[in-house]
Amino acid sequence: MVSIETVRQIALSFPETDEHPHFERMAFRVKKKIFATILEKNQTLNVKLSLIDQSVFSRIDEAVIYPVPGGWGKHGMTTIELKKIRKSIVKDALTSAYCNVAPNNLAEKYYR
Repeated sequence: MVSIETVRQIALSFPETDEHPHFERMAFRVKKKIFATILEKNQTLNVKLSLIDQSVFSRIDEAVIYPVPGGWGKHGMTTIELKKIRKSIVKDALTSAYCNVAPNNLAEKYYR
């Protein structure tokens, strides 16, 4: 299980990231672009992945990591059930999401 506070700490550790309300969620943004949102009441994290990354992460466990239903999922938005996931996977998913939306000069530090 990964706590909301742990997700918040990881997300805010990326350069130039801030946190703001986004409807019923809290959103993490870099340069005003959302890369992740959390919904505390459901203990879920949504991350903005590339479609390739979404496919890779979903293969870990499709019951725990899966495309957001509807159109958002077809654009890479991916739900992660925080009650059933390891911290290392959440960190990797947040890193991928951050790099997906951050300017190259900020994201290049995380390229492997």
